Amino acid sequence: MDVDMENEASGALRRDLTCPVCQNIFSDPVLLPCTHSFCRECLQRSWLFNKKCPFCRELFTEDQAIANRDLKNACDTFVKQTNWTSPPKPSEFSCTLHLKPLELYCELDERLVCVDCATLHSTHRLLSIKDGVPLCKSELNGKVEYFEKKIDLYGKMRQTLFKTVEYIKKQAGAAENQIKEEFERLHNFLQAEENMRLKTLATEVKEKISNVQEKIFETEEHLKSLKDHLDTLKNELDNEDLPLLMNFQNVKIKTYWAQRVSKVEKDCLLVMSKHVGSLSFNIWKSMKDCVHYYPVVLDPNTASPWLALSPDMISMKESLEPLPVPDNPDRFDPCVFVLGAEGYTSGKHKWEVSVGDNPKWILGVCKESVVRKKMFRVSTTGGVWAIRLSKGMYTALTQERTQLPVNSCPEKICVRLNMDKGEVSFYDGLAEKHLVSFTFKLEKGEKMYPLFGPGLQNTPMTIVPGKVKIHTS
Repeated sequence: MDVDMENEASGALRRDLTCPVCQNIFSDPVLLPCTHSFCRECLQRSWLFNKKCPFCRELFTEDQAIANRDLKNACDTFVKQTNWTSPPKPSEFSCTLHLKPLELYCELDERLVCVDCATLHSTHRLLSIKDGVPLCKSELNGKVEYFEKKIDLYGKMRQTLFKTVEYIKKQAGAAENQIKEEFERLHNFLQAEENMRLKTLATEVKEKISNVQEKIFETEEHLKSLKDHLDTLKNELDNEDLPLLMNFQNVKIKTYWAQRVSKVEKDCLLVMSKHVGSLSFNIWKSMKDCVHYYPVVLDPNTASPWLALSPDMISMKESLEPLPVPDNPDRFDPCVFVLGAEGYTSGKHKWEVSVGDNPKWILGVCKESVVRKKMFRVSTTGGVWAIRLSKGMYTALTQERTQLPVNSCPEKICVRLNMDKGEVSFYDGLAEKHLVSFTFKLEKGEKMYPLFGPGLQNTPMTIVPGKVKIHTS
């Protein structure tokens, strides 16, 4: 075989062993279901952009590409026998499929293609690089604006979260001081109670011991006198017969003893039951005069920034300046409301509120999902069942406002909530006169909360303490 024929055969073999994508001898070749082979790396790069065979455009999945061992062995043998050296890799700005410069931009696929790729994008809009750059920059500039706004929002949220942490620390400090003050008050009461009981015990001990010591003194005097009588008798017994008989009557008179032996009195011991019997219960029972029970306490996390709450969470009034509180989701703003801390899903509940001479207020109940972050019409249709005093008129806040026939101005309003019947009633707390009742229906599991709107007044609205009763059985 001459040299030309040998070179022609070698060239034909090289073409059969050349990857259609990189135009180089196959490296780790894989076979597709369509029987076309490609370098594994070339196929993986192509598959990122198009899930079709780079040669015949038939669809395939990545796991369908299997190693072509026979072709790999043939390529390894060809490289060894011909001392084949791979040509330099194409530029990163060249088409990996056709090895031609990337000169066009596909608007639909959003990638660069060469002129030979144009047939694969015949239904797409192809732009020159000069026209494609402004299009991409415009979109990226939009992204820049979007991320700048997002960064601004995240920055503001970061500051809000930092302020929230500081507010939580402030809350913790206030709660700690309140707890310490309350325990100090209870400690003082218990200390005074302890001192009083110890003093009572010491007084009785002194009295009982004094009584017994008087008996001891009396007994010792009698014992001394008896010993003297005994000595006298013994001396007389030692006398001669005649003197003994002569002094018998006198001795008998002198040694006459009519005193009785002292007895232990039945009440001489301490009454232990009075001092230590049911001691802890009796102390607890006496504490009811120094502790107060409130059927409702306020939730400061729901309070409008314009409301100042007392440290014990049972009184509220206007704040002359908006308080620096977090804008948490539960807080009413701009409406000047605050909720009770506990929501109800069942049972009967009752609380009284001292409204004093406030000229404007709202009292009632609301469902948990009531609007918090915008002004709204307070009515039963909005999930609020309440009454209001405004401009001297008492009104039931139904959809169509209903004026209440109130003759006097109640200084205390009683609210009675019956969750089982779905009813809330309002009374003049002092006259015990019924004002109005509402019925309601809630979704299963939804809570009903006490609602307080003291208005922007300097006079505080205060929750009245409930009566404490101790029952034993």
